[in-house]
Amino acid sequence: MDFIRDYADWFYLIGAVLFILTLRGLSGPKTAIAGNRYGMIAMAIAVLTTFFVAENPVVWMIVGAMVLGAIIGIARARTVPMTQMPETVALMHSLVGLAAVLIAVAAIIHNNDLAKLDVGLLQANGVNFHEMSKVHLFELFVGCFVGAITFTASVFAYGKLAAKKWAKTISGTWVKPVQALIFIAMFAAGIHFFLTGNMTSFWAMTGLALVFGWVWIAPVGGGDMPVVVSLLNSFSGWAAAGIGFTLENNMLIVAGSLVGSSGAILSYIMCKAMNRSIINVLFGGAMGGTAVVVDAGDKAPRNHRSGSADDAGFLMSNADSVVIVPGYGMAQGRAQNAVKELANLLKEQGVTVRFAIHPVAGRMPGHMNVLLAEADVPYEDILEMDEINSDFPATDVVLVIGANDVVNPAAKDDPSSPIYGMPILEAHKARTIMVIKRSMATGYAGLDNDLFYNDKTMMIFGDAKKVVEDMTKAINGNGH
Repeated sequence: MDFIRDYADWFYLIGAVLFILTLRGLSGPKTAIAGNRYGMIAMAIAVLTTFFVAENPVVWMIVGAMVLGAIIGIARARTVPMTQMPETVALMHSLVGLAAVLIAVAAIIHNNDLAKLDVGLLQANGVNFHEMSKVHLFELFVGCFVGAITFTASVFAYGKLAAKKWAKTISGTWVKPVQALIFIAMFAAGIHFFLTGNMTSFWAMTGLALVFGWVWIAPVGGGDMPVVVSLLNSFSGWAAAGIGFTLENNMLIVAGSLVGSSGAILSYIMCKAMNRSIINVLFGGAMGGTAVVVDAGDKAPRNHRSGSADDAGFLMSNADSVVIVPGYGMAQGRAQNAVKELANLLKEQGVTVRFAIHPVAGRMPGHMNVLLAEADVPYEDILEMDEINSDFPATDVVLVIGANDVVNPAAKDDPSSPIYGMPILEAHKARTIMVIKRSMATGYAGLDNDLFYNDKTMMIFGDAKKVVEDMTKAINGNGH
């Protein structure tokens, strides 16, 4: 395919433009489908172009790996439930990091093996060998340790989100000193490898980076996992960009840089929504780790008011405005379609229904938006926190479905709370609040929620999907 080789840079340029259009499309729900299509076309161009410009490729191995990967990817995409999407995303990030490590290892071993052979013999066989430059070594150094950190950190994030027993949060005064020692040792080994090319230092750097990735993320509590997933997305992009320099592949450099920068920007936006810095999230202790757990014997029991789905249906059908606040409980109960049906029924009765989304609701960025889009909820009905907060005081009913920390008034009222200062959905200002939960257990950040004990709040216990379906039946049964 001489034509593709001759115009490879042009094909890569087209792919890069399409990747930029992908990000532009994914910035809004109405253009997300087109953005995904641009991304698929760009990736197809990148893969095919790289395949045909490669020197002496082992075709069967490349095609076999592509087919196997496609089979696994399609099967996973078709079967993964939305409740497992966050951990699936984290697992995919880990594979990008692992690929970066393996490419760096292969490049260095290959270069070292060639260096042992006679240069004249290599040239006679058409192999152009040049000793690895300092710039090349630096690229491998960065790509390898960033990829290694991304791999183990993402594996831990997967385990944490999937509630695996081996993904235990670690805490204690020893954590930060150990993190610092591992990082310094890793960096020192990497610098020694960069200056001398010593393979022992390279293996030490890689091993320490793998350990550091795990120890770095393990102290982060569940409440901060959405930010961690976003940041690891950024890291996977930078790892890919670093390896792009190693492979001298412009497309990989561009695509990795786009993923890295967009992930970093998203992490910043989410930290801003939590009123915290990225340094505080990753090194200052986690929400779940810093919450003070009060023993039941040390604190007087608090009273809450509970009700039934029939009560909720009556209140909503007689309201003028309803705001629905979805949380992880909606994802866990797979209730998004039932919620859509409830919203449609209320609209038929003349009730204004809107959805309020907090930037860090769920277990990954945009989790609630994805669920609602899957249920075909109109985009114009879905409002972000800044758009909806001023409307809560005039709202008749707020229905909270499995959300905890993002509606916790302690973020505004309790200076001693670990989430104090975090912007929240101000559901507590509505005239009536209804909360669907399985129990009075705390949320992912491990904090009690004052909203549940508000005089205006009615708790409705049960599976989110079943409760919402019962609400819909109650509204129909009332004959409204």
